[in-house]
Amino acid sequence: MISYVKGKLADISEGSIVIDVSGIGWQVFVPGQVLDHLPALGETVKIHTWLQVREDAMTLFGFLTKDDLQIFKLLIGVNGIGPKNALAILSVMTTDDLRFAVLGDDAKAIARTPGVGTKTAQRLILELKDKVSLEDAFEQKLVNVQEAQADASGVKAEAVMALTALGYSSSEALKTLSGIEITEDMDVETVLKQALKKMAMI
Repeated sequence: MISYVKGKLADISEGSIVIDVSGIGWQVFVPGQVLDHLPALGETVKIHTWLQVREDAMTLFGFLTKDDLQIFKLLIGVNGIGPKNALAILSVMTTDDLRFAVLGDDAKAIARTPGVGTKTAQRLILELKDKVSLEDAFEQKLVNVQEAQADASGVKAEAVMALTALGYSSSEALKTLSGIEITEDMDVETVLKQALKKMAMI
């Protein structure tokens, strides 16, 4: 098993990159969002990988973080979703957005992925709901290093839960709150007022 590939970024094309490792170019298929966070050509890059072995081909799929790779593995474990569909989902949604979509039963958000219909999205939610938790989602999305940031994240987490209690999906709540700058002196009530005002304008 190839856990990761680390080397110089040699080429970038639509849907894949080439990493030069000691003179050997490894082609790695990546989600579209990875392309936005790559270093310049010639710079060193480390990609966490999963190797698909078939009779006619060996294909590497890669991700910037272990968390993204773990979510990819969960996706390909869903009946009817192969590596290409999983890659497509992670090209239109971050792992955090996907977690909240699963937890919030937001099949429409997942079904926006080309090639993934509503029925497949609903099956994905059904099969993954017991494999992701709200705690994991908040930990990945909301925990920050500095205490002030952590305080703001705590307020954000409470605001998400309050909005879901009002009937909004977790993904809708998170997307709305992501557009609000939460400072450490703001309380949940203040954040909620801004969020509800913003939602009313959509």
